[in-house]
Amino acid sequence: MEHTRQFGLRFKAPKSKAGRRDIALPDILVEALREHRKAQLELRMACGVGRLPDDALLFTTIDGRPLAPIRVSDSWDEFAQSIGMPEITFHSLRHTHASQLIDAGIRYRDHFKRLGHATPGITLNVYAHRFQQDDGKAAAAINAVIKW
Repeated sequence: MEHTRQFGLRFKAPKSKAGRRDIALPDILVEALREHRKAQLELRMACGVGRLPDDALLFTTIDGRPLAPIRVSDSWDEFAQSIGMPEITFHSLRHTHASQLIDAGIRYRDHFKRLGHATPGITLNVYAHRFQQDDGKAAAAINAVIKW
């Protein structure tokens, strides 16, 4: 989705086929999203505007229109400031997620698709510095093979 002065808010295709993907979500997030959907439905009913279709977007205005990207970013900025993390932008959450996967020992080959990268090389180009931070696991693997 993008917002331009000329066209307003519009949806567009991902940059590559890899950008359209299914990803597994942690149970805690699935539950939070269900609660949000329930609260959204309750608010709509209280306002008398009825249900949205089952395939409606999850984060919308009260009348079901998509949120403008700037509105999402502004809301995130307010939240980040309220928890003492004003330097983290909404987009940087994507990089935080990728870094957490790397720190957890998930190989780039296992998460490049999750990030929507067309090839593992893109992930390496963007995050190579993160993979190089600690090679202690490599040393431990060699020690295990040699059994010192």
